[in-house]
Amino acid sequence: MTGAAQMLTVRVPLAVRKQRGGRKLVLMPGGMAPRDASAADSTLVKALARAFRWRRQMETGRYGTINELAAAEKINSSYVSRLLRLTLLSPDIVESILDGRQPEGMTLPALMEPFAVEWGRQQADLMT
Repeated sequence: MTGAAQMLTVRVPLAVRKQRGGRKLVLMPGGMAPRDASAADSTLVKALARAFRWRRQMETGRYGTINELAAAEKINSSYVSRLLRLTLLSPDIVESILDGRQPEGMTLPALMEPFAVEWGRQQADLMT
């Protein structure tokens, strides 16, 4: 085994279909319905998606620095840095956000504030 970092890619098969009124319906494999998808905070979900996309772009070398990424996205580098921190959230917290089960006070502005990087402390601090 070399010193190179290992990467794990998880693919979830799902289809997004537009319903009347412009709303999107997520269909999961095997006829599983998402858990009350309307409860999910779309702002948080979009921010998570953006943060993980940016992290992947940096890890693959598309952008070498946060400043390069911010310039390409035409966004302040401070905002990019704060949003990238969302990729440090524990998998349980990310899952709860995607499922719409996050605590009421867990909003994007709240998560833009510094939080513990240790997953156990995140659970105690953010999920109560």
